[in-house]
Amino acid sequence: MSAPREIAERLLDAQVDFLLAEVTGDRFAEVVARDTQAVLAVADTLVLRDMVEIEQAKDSVRTVVDLIGGSPVLADLVGVLADSVYDHIATNHDYTLGEVVDREPVEALLEKIFGMHQAQERILDRLTESPLVAAVASKFVDKLINDFVQANRERAEKIPGVSSLMSLGQSAANRARKAADNSFVGDLAGKGALFALKRTNNAIREMLRDAPVHDAAMEFWDLHADEPVSGLREYLSRKDLNELVLHCYEIAVTTREKEYFGLLVDECVEVFFTKYGDYTLAAMLPELGLIGDDIAKEILRYGPAVIEGAKKNGVLAWLIRERLAPFYTSDAVLGILADE
Repeated sequence: MSAPREIAERLLDAQVDFLLAEVTGDRFAEVVARDTQAVLAVADTLVLRDMVEIEQAKDSVRTVVDLIGGSPVLADLVGVLADSVYDHIATNHDYTLGEVVDREPVEALLEKIFGMHQAQERILDRLTESPLVAAVASKFVDKLINDFVQANRERAEKIPGVSSLMSLGQSAANRARKAADNSFVGDLAGKGALFALKRTNNAIREMLRDAPVHDAAMEFWDLHADEPVSGLREYLSRKDLNELVLHCYEIAVTTREKEYFGLLVDECVEVFFTKYGDYTLAAMLPELGLIGDDIAKEILRYGPAVIEGAKKNGVLAWLIRERLAPFYTSDAVLGILADE
């Protein structure tokens, strides 16, 4: 081996050892702190809009949503996590619902929902366009009336002679119902269903606007707030929760594939750049709730174990050597060493 190449090999060995020492023991923490600060100092000079083009950002976000949203890991974990939450987390008797969820935001949310009169009006108006919903409303109103009539019938039949009179009336009503088939009365029945729906809608409108629905809802919340979280399992079986989560996941996955969802993602990126495009990369960290120490802390949390594992089996030294060897064995370096 020529003298220049031998010197180059010795220099390469020395630098590999030096870099291994940089990521070992207490020295690693010092290096992470130093390099984190150096990176942040550079990031403080780089404006987001200058570093990333908005179209690039749109493509990146779409790719992340597409790859992660449809990843096999997420698909496999959704149902398993739902079962695990039901079997373990939801059995907790140490925390009450009120301790887990504050009352104030719940009250504000319900107040907003019940105050959304425009949305309520639109929903109720669209319901009148559905024949099936009209039929359901008609059945609901009929049920209320029938229950009322039945209750009063039971009282009336206690009066002598009234029972026979009511039987005669029921017989006449049955004959009228048969005559309704394929007749003008049948058309009236259809209109009656629509009428029932409108009456139901009006009742809902009045209830939401005038009745203390918000107070009733909060009273319902308060009844549960002091109960253990485990009490929520009384509302859902394990199978119900699993299937609900899977159905929601399926909706999310299939929606993610639609072109319209891509437009929503693009709009989110546009809004983000409008608000934060002129920030430096370093200035973005506080907006994300992070500081340099947080980044260093997380690196130190996982880095040592990964590096130590790679160091033990010799992979780390081999990777460092592979990256540096082309430099030390290059003609330029060998020429310099030969001149020396």
